[in-house]
Amino acid sequence: MTKRFLVTGGAGFIGSAFVRHALAATEHHVLVLDKLTYAGNLESLSPVKDHPRFKFVRADVADAMAMRKTLADFQPDVVLHLAAESHVDRSIDGPAAFVQTNIVGTFVLLQQALGYWRTLPKTKAERFRFHHVSTDEVFGSLDAQGLFSEESPYRPNSPYSASKAASDHLVRAWHHTYGLPVVISNCSNNFGPCHFPEKLIPLTILNALEGKPLPVYGRGENVRDWLYVEDHARALLLIAERGRVGESYNVGANCERPNIVVVRAICELMDELVPNAVGPRERLITFVADRPGHDLRYAIDARKLHQELGWAPQETFESGLRKTVEWYLTNRSWWERIRSNVYRGERLGAGV
Repeated sequence: MTKRFLVTGGAGFIGSAFVRHALAATEHHVLVLDKLTYAGNLESLSPVKDHPRFKFVRADVADAMAMRKTLADFQPDVVLHLAAESHVDRSIDGPAAFVQTNIVGTFVLLQQALGYWRTLPKTKAERFRFHHVSTDEVFGSLDAQGLFSEESPYRPNSPYSASKAASDHLVRAWHHTYGLPVVISNCSNNFGPCHFPEKLIPLTILNALEGKPLPVYGRGENVRDWLYVEDHARALLLIAERGRVGESYNVGANCERPNIVVVRAICELMDELVPNAVGPRERLITFVADRPGHDLRYAIDARKLHQELGWAPQETFESGLRKTVEWYLTNRSWWERIRSNVYRGERLGAGV
């Protein structure tokens, strides 16, 4: 059945991947709503900008009037809520923006979605979904063993993860108190094309290309569970279409890697694809003072998503990383504007 998807934050990294996938793989109509902050980039949507089933509106999810009008005009079957401030380091430097967008923005959107849902005829109301996209960081930090499941207790440790935990709780409350049909997904660290270059993988790729130092926090021992963004986009579509109302689903690819291993893998790929006459890129690795309160390890148990909805990642870490490096090497225009005007690779989140 053809559906109408309102995607908040759809010009961001994960949002744009979802939009490109949904328009290519389905007959759904997609409206992207994005404030276009530093991390929102319409160039990430350039492959679909002229698609007959694609529309865009610039607005802030915390603007109640804009949300009410957008919902009334577009009449979505699914609200896919991705709009969020998302970088831990930035949350250390400026937590207020994270509270405003991730908590207040989610509250405003929930209120307006609830009002819209209550006006729908019965059949349309029954198929409506509010899909809230969150992170594994709400569960805190793991030791060397164990995995996060959907039943893991919430123990957020950064301003970013605390703001996302709060938004998760709001979504659950609007379901249990008001009956709003919601689903929640919590994903592990994404990587892939169109990733804003303040994050580890794109920053390392671009610094390696430019012969700049490759900063690694501490000794690079922090472990993340890596998920190729296009695999995540497929999971989001499945959850939005077939996930059980009121349930949450963890999305991860079982690709745990210490940060230093990730950086060295990028160095090897860069040396292969764009050899440097002065020697291996690994010589550029520079260990820097650790992030304040840096969580040791994240790892996702995605069995529920696999067993209930049949999802499995199509990319390994190695295949996804090669695709990611090749994308940055062939899409210079996408990141050169960012590196020259928006973010030049400076250290963020050093703390006070």
